[in-house]
Amino acid sequence: MRGRSPRAIVDALTSGSMRYQGLALSGDQRRAVAEFITGRKIGGTVTGTMVGACGRGRSILADPAARPLWNGWGPTIQNTHFQPSAQAGLTADQVPRLRLEWAFGFPDTTSAWAQPTIAGGRLFVGSQNGTVYSLDAATGCVAWTFAAQSGVRAAISIGTRTRARQTTYAAYVADQQGFVYALDAATGRMLWTRKVDDHPLVRLTGSPTLHDGRLYVPTSSYEEGGRPPGYACCTFRGSVVALDAKSGDVVWKTYTIPDEPRLLRVYADGTELRGPAGGAVWSAPTIDVKRGALYVGVGNTYSGAAQPTTDAILALDLKTGAIRWTKQMPPATPDVFGCTPGAVNCGERPGPDFDFGASPVLATLATGRQLVVAGQKSGLVYALDPDKQGQQVWRYRAGGGSGLGGIQWGVAADAARAYVPVAEIYNPAPGGLHAIDLATGTRAWYAPPDTPVCGTPSRACSGAQFSAVSAIPGIVFSPSNDGAVRAYSAKDGAVVWQFDTNREFKTLNGVRARGGSMNGPAPTVAGGRIYIGSGYGAFGLRPGNVLLAFGLE
Repeated sequence: MRGRSPRAIVDALTSGSMRYQGLALSGDQRRAVAEFITGRKIGGTVTGTMVGACGRGRSILADPAARPLWNGWGPTIQNTHFQPSAQAGLTADQVPRLRLEWAFGFPDTTSAWAQPTIAGGRLFVGSQNGTVYSLDAATGCVAWTFAAQSGVRAAISIGTRTRARQTTYAAYVADQQGFVYALDAATGRMLWTRKVDDHPLVRLTGSPTLHDGRLYVPTSSYEEGGRPPGYACCTFRGSVVALDAKSGDVVWKTYTIPDEPRLLRVYADGTELRGPAGGAVWSAPTIDVKRGALYVGVGNTYSGAAQPTTDAILALDLKTGAIRWTKQMPPATPDVFGCTPGAVNCGERPGPDFDFGASPVLATLATGRQLVVAGQKSGLVYALDPDKQGQQVWRYRAGGGSGLGGIQWGVAADAARAYVPVAEIYNPAPGGLHAIDLATGTRAWYAPPDTPVCGTPSRACSGAQFSAVSAIPGIVFSPSNDGAVRAYSAKDGAVVWQFDTNREFKTLNGVRARGGSMNGPAPTVAGGRIYIGSGYGAFGLRPGNVLLAFGLE
């Protein structure tokens, strides 16, 4: 390995064969490994902030409530991913005039996988190497950085803190080792930290949701696909952990699988099989203030018998964490995915991997009726009645479904329609965007995938729409695996604006950066600008490491 470049070692630890082990390391630790193995230094800093810092007195953090706001995974805790006009600062007629204003590069990364938060005139975003940034939302200059213990994929939430009659603001961050941090949003100083789960392969992919003094943290795991050889599979159980936002103390913790895993079998080579396990929560919890409930989408079972609370939407009591109701949408065959085919309860083939990876949406129709809308990797979209224990109202088929198909990361909804992107990467023509009438569950329109802008169609260069989408009045923004972000008319699905990110960018902070596949975060829309990261160096997709900001010319 000494003959390889230190950059190649870092890439192996971020998107290559050692990515699962590498993502448990901080950016400094990955650099140290690469430099030790190769005997050569890596240029620049791990934060990429040798240039581009805000000058003294610039980028003062303002009151988030008094400025354009996109706080956490969605602009609201209902996770509709709909930004009203006043906060968006952007109309449908203005969207075709959007132009790139600035670009910011993430060093030592192959994926720009975190969705930015906009609050108080600042942009808050995590990175794959564990650096957390607070940038000026208008100019992109760096106000501060913070080093988490591992990569930060979850969106950051901003909340108020009052001490001695003085109001300050905290930024709540979750990383890929299971740590949650409260930082001073103005300076980046750590206020507290808490590890929410002691499992060795825990990760925090879903964004914590902040509400009424509590931070609701979903947990997921590398156990499904990143466990080392000889690992005793499986022992992880997904959960939601409610933390006191002021102190970081645990208020309650609810597992998605109630029974602890037990030993199921010992093989001749001494390898152990344990279960039941699984039920990861990959996305942000959704808050229903009216009913005092919290909704989460739950993934598949990893080992043991398929569990009734997996591949399901769960409703939890906000105060106590007690499960109020479960609505499971299981596939025709048991969805035990992550085990070894032929093992106990796994069958000859693994399950279809039909997680609910997208946050449930609490949609409010023009009539005032509310529905919980949930997209599944099966390609199905469900509307559930929150007043009738999650009873199904309608079901819509958007795609055929697969482990990398169906609905991956999120949908958007206004008062009339739900907007659903489809991945379907294994289909000859993957992608597409559906608009569904919320009242009836019928199709309003369908926008087929465009010809990929990245070149010859392939798995890495396709129209698959993995990422969550965002909506403003009259417009739906959808990033694509082909490296383009497009704006669709909410009226009929016509593309009214498109930007191709497949190139190198001159960045404000001097880090060499380029765009690639787009998988995960939705565009953030606030204050007349949209912000989106480009690049996803996993699953055979195209790496990238750039954050882009667009505004009106």
